[in-house]
Amino acid sequence: MKLQVIDHPLVSHKLTVLRDKKTPSTVFRQLVEELIMLLSYESTRDVEVVDKQIVTPVAPMTGRAMATPAPIVVPILRAGLGMLEGMMKLMPTAEVGFLGLKRNEETLEAVTYANRLPDDLTGRQCFVLDPMLATGHTLIASIDYLLERGARDVTAICILAAPEGLATLEEHLGDRANVRVVVAAVDDHLNEKGYIVPGLGDAGDRLYGVVD
Repeated sequence: MKLQVIDHPLVSHKLTVLRDKKTPSTVFRQLVEELIMLLSYESTRDVEVVDKQIVTPVAPMTGRAMATPAPIVVPILRAGLGMLEGMMKLMPTAEVGFLGLKRNEETLEAVTYANRLPDDLTGRQCFVLDPMLATGHTLIASIDYLLERGARDVTAICILAAPEGLATLEEHLGDRANVRVVVAAVDDHLNEKGYIVPGLGDAGDRLYGVVD
């Protein structure tokens, strides 16, 4: 597993505003989209491309275009949906699948409740979107699902990560898969409820409001 922390002034600025509890949901959603575009730019440096012959208004040339099959973007419901628009603006020809996982608040384990993905992902590059890598259980379940269906490599894009979750993910994966985790920051620790500290609160609630 490879970890990449994006050190960029704009990333730091937008993340600071996201963390502020006074930031309203409308601004929070817009900043998430902008932040994910910045993270996605770095995350897609290794996306597979092939030569393509085109004709410009001036002359023929050989350009570069995304290879097929197209990468697949997998937002983890529900908070990952808030990251999808920023990713798709950068890579509009990618396909989109969905995984619904929620955390059992007693065991902190991830439970799958929805799946809209192809059964065969052989050779596919996959990008998983999940704002918070806290305990790591949700990301482990998601990555295992993709790899079991033949995904070639997986990049997880998260806004924040906790050291405990990164350690759990690395221990689980070992060297058996080509997995990269791209984050805006690695925070200090998890609290007794499994939330990232200092964090930014519940990303889903801040994006969409509290659902009873």
